[in-house]
Amino acid sequence: MAPPPASAVADSMTAPAAPRDSQTNIDIMAVTKGFHWPWLIALLLALTGVGVAAATLAYQTYVGLGIAGYQAPVFWGVYIITFVFWIGIGHAGTLISAILFLFRAKWRNAINRGAEAMTVFAVLTAALFPLIHIGRLWKFYFLLPYPNQRYLWVNFKSPLLWDVFAVNTYLTISLLFFLVGLIPDIAIARDRAVGWKKAVYTVLAGGWQGTGKQWKAHNRTVLHLSGIATPLVLSVHSIVSWDFAMSIVPGWHATIFAPYFVAGAIFGGFAMVINVMIPVRRIFRLERYITDYHFENMARFILFTSLICGYAYGAEYFIAWYSGVEFEQTSFWLRAFGPYWFSTWCMIIFNVVMPQFLWIKKLRTNLPFLFILCFFINLGMWFERYVIIITSLSREYVPAAWGLYIPSTTELIVLTGSFCWFSMFFLLFLKMFPIIAIAEVKELDIHAKEHH
Repeated sequence: MAPPPASAVADSMTAPAAPRDSQTNIDIMAVTKGFHWPWLIALLLALTGVGVAAATLAYQTYVGLGIAGYQAPVFWGVYIITFVFWIGIGHAGTLISAILFLFRAKWRNAINRGAEAMTVFAVLTAALFPLIHIGRLWKFYFLLPYPNQRYLWVNFKSPLLWDVFAVNTYLTISLLFFLVGLIPDIAIARDRAVGWKKAVYTVLAGGWQGTGKQWKAHNRTVLHLSGIATPLVLSVHSIVSWDFAMSIVPGWHATIFAPYFVAGAIFGGFAMVINVMIPVRRIFRLERYITDYHFENMARFILFTSLICGYAYGAEYFIAWYSGVEFEQTSFWLRAFGPYWFSTWCMIIFNVVMPQFLWIKKLRTNLPFLFILCFFINLGMWFERYVIIITSLSREYVPAAWGLYIPSTTELIVLTGSFCWFSMFFLLFLKMFPIIAIAEVKELDIHAKEHH
C-alpha cells in the first residue's frame, strides 16, 4: 500500500483554526483598546482639574477653612451642597441595576454597567466632602466608631455621623454589586488580553470558567444583592435628608424631605446617566447596543420623577402658607423673591418646566436635545440643594443674625474638581472594563433568536 502524500500528512498535523470571536465581543471590547483622541483630551482635562483642586485643598488645609467663604450665619456651603448632589447622582445606578433587575426590565442590560460604575464613582466623590467640610482632614478618624485609648465615643446625634454610616453602607453594597456583575465580562477580557492586563483580569475573574454551577451561583448572588440594594436607594438618601429635617431651621423641618430627596436623587441620577452614555455611544460607535429605545425609557423616568419633584416643590410652598407659621412663610417667600431668587427660579425652570417637553415622543429620542436637557437638569438639581441649604441658613429666626452667602473661588474650584475627579475614574474605567454587560447582551440576543 502506497504511503499518503507528504502534503496530506502536513495538513492533518496543522492545528485547527481558532473559533471566530462573536461580533458582540469584538464591538464592546474594542472600547478598551487603543486611545481615541476625544478620550485623551477629556482625560487630560480631568487630570488637570483634579490637580488644581488638590492644590487648592492643600492650601485650604494650610491656612484654614476661612478661605472657603464660610461666615455667620452660613456654615454649610458649597461642600455640603455638592455632597448631597453626588449622593443623589449615585442612586440611578442602583435603580437601573437592582430594582429594574428585580422587575425583569430587559432594557436595562445595555446601560446598567455604565450606571453601576457611575454609582461607585459618584459615591467615592461624595465621600470626600464630609472630610473636606471638617477642615482638619487629619481628624477624620473622630467620625469612626471604634474602641480607642481616648475613651471617647462618637456623637450619634450628629448628622455628620449618620452620613458616615449611610455612605459606607451604600458604597460597600454598590461596590459588591458592581464587581459581582463584572465577573463574567472580566473573564471574556482575560481570555483576550496579554501582559499585565491579563494578570489583572485573571485575579479579578476569580477562576470564572462559565460552568453551569458558576452561573447558578452568580445569578443567585446578583438576585440577593439586588434585594439588599433596593431598600438602600430609599434609606440612604432619606438619611441624608434627615440631616436637614431633624433640625428646627425654617424650611427644613418637614416630613416631606425623605421622599422628596429620594425622587430628586433618581431624577438627577438618570439625567447624569444620559449625559454620560450619549458621548460614550457616539465616540465608541455603540449604536447597535445602546439604542434610542434605551434613551426613551430613561427619558420617561426623568419625566415621571420631574412631576414628583414639581409636586414636592408645590407641597412645600403650600404647607408653608397653610401652616400659618410666620417663620416658614417668610423663608419660602424669600426663596422666591429674596436675594437668592435666581437659584430658586433656575431650580423650578430646569427641574419642572423644561422636562415637560419629554411628553413629545420625538424629543425623547432626540439625543442632542436630551443631552442639553439633562445638563440643565443636573444644574437645576445642584441649585435645588443650594436653595434648600443656603436660603434657610442665611435667614433663620432672628433678623439681626441674617447674612448673605456668596460662594468663594476656593469652593468653586473644589466643586469643579469633583466633576473632574468623577470623570477621571469613569474615563479610566472605559479603558479597563467593558462599558456594556457583554454576557447580558448575549442573553438578550439568544432570547431574540429563540423567539424570532
